[in-house]
Amino acid sequence: MSLHIYDSAKRSLEEFHPITPGKVGVYLCGATVQGSPHIGHIRSALAFDVLVRWLQRSGYEVTMVRNVTDIDDKILVKSAEAGKPWWAWAYTYENEFAAAYRALGVLPPTYEPRATGHVPEMIELIQEIMDRGHAYVGIEGNVYFDVNSLPDYGSLTHQAIADLSVDESEAEPDKRSPHDFALWKASKPGEPASASWQTPWGRGRPGWHLECSAMSGKYLGAEFDIHGGGIDLRFPHHENEQAQSHAAGRGFARYWMHNAWVTIEGEKMSKSLGNSLTVSNILREYPAVLIRLALGTVHYRSTVAYSPSTLKEAGAVWERLAGFVERSVDAVGEVPAEDVAAVRAHLDSSAGGAANADASSRTVGTQEDYSGVDSIAAGREAVAFPQEFVDAMDDDLNVSAALAVIHQHVTAGNNALAVHDDLEIRSEQLLVRAMLDVLGLDPLAAPWRTAGGGGSDSLREALDSLVGSVLEQRAQARAAKDWSTADALRDSLAEAGIVVEDSADGAHWKLAD
Repeated sequence: MSLHIYDSAKRSLEEFHPITPGKVGVYLCGATVQGSPHIGHIRSALAFDVLVRWLQRSGYEVTMVRNVTDIDDKILVKSAEAGKPWWAWAYTYENEFAAAYRALGVLPPTYEPRATGHVPEMIELIQEIMDRGHAYVGIEGNVYFDVNSLPDYGSLTHQAIADLSVDESEAEPDKRSPHDFALWKASKPGEPASASWQTPWGRGRPGWHLECSAMSGKYLGAEFDIHGGGIDLRFPHHENEQAQSHAAGRGFARYWMHNAWVTIEGEKMSKSLGNSLTVSNILREYPAVLIRLALGTVHYRSTVAYSPSTLKEAGAVWERLAGFVERSVDAVGEVPAEDVAAVRAHLDSSAGGAANADASSRTVGTQEDYSGVDSIAAGREAVAFPQEFVDAMDDDLNVSAALAVIHQHVTAGNNALAVHDDLEIRSEQLLVRAMLDVLGLDPLAAPWRTAGGGGSDSLREALDSLVGSVLEQRAQARAAKDWSTADALRDSLAEAGIVVEDSADGAHWKLAD
């Protein structure tokens, strides 16, 4: 099968066909930088990070745009309360979001535009909408979108205008209809002059919805492939994005993808409930990789029930996955990163084409494929993911089913370790790491390599040498049946935070959790 995604607008699973063969444009609603990032924000970033990784592995050239909303009501209010410039307030939290993305292994977007850097494009878009009769000027500085002028308004969320509720807090006397929304907002008394821009309709600042339409259009074109975001953004934000873009004559997004939210003890995560968990606070208690594993291996359209037990379960899974990779490296060496990156969903040359069943199901790493255990590069161009893994990922990014395939190959790798089958060990290390990399979880890739390796490769090598020396002394003591010395050596390692595990092929060590 080829990639199928659930289109939120059509409410059905659809086969994916890009506008331009071999290329995909993705727009993701990013952060409104009013405060620190919490795990709800990160859930969205991780979900679409997996999408981008899989599209790339499927042979597509991906342009990923993730915006930053650095001007809005809440930013102005909170910065004023704190006595800080609004732009400094926004930049502080923009940096916090960037740090959270890096800590959790989220790939950087192709471009990350700020709203404040695209006011000319917004003014141009407003004029296009007005020229087509879909917007009007209220009091000086206010420009509203006329929802009743657009026949397909409400089509994204399948709502009729007559059935929409009205938020009385947003009622404005200069609106023609209570459902109309602001394209441009007049400056309010007491707001800093630097938070407004001059337009043909008066001085003010952009409406929230306008920003994304203008930025997606600039970098991805009038029509692009995929628009993503949290399910809570479907209405009114995404509905209004689509409406103003259609009103300007732009095709806008072909496919809509929305991730579900995170719940804590059965409640939707929100600051109003007092249960918001910031990424920085969680990282003080848990390794970042466990957060990624817990949030990123649940289907993006399924709710994540977050709790300490969730992270504990993730820890057990990570120990099994990373443990196999570590043991395989000890046994046959590390498969080069470029070989891991070369594994593809399909072995034919067309991006998104049907997988070559014969090639993708072949055994990777046999003597026929490679000249020897020390060289895997010979097969680099002809290695595909297991077909079951491809089918799972092509099925609307079914990461749960994909993870089950990974576990099967970990089992195969552990069996190969038990019988010292070096070719099979190396083959399974390659496939397991490549599949984990699609999920952003290759233990030997950044940022997990430095996190799990003591800070750097050289430091890891030094530590491995020191621990290896102690383990050799312990082995000699055990051989001489000097159990007290052997236990003392093991205890000294434990006090240093190093766990020793004995197995049939000798002792192995790892850093304590």
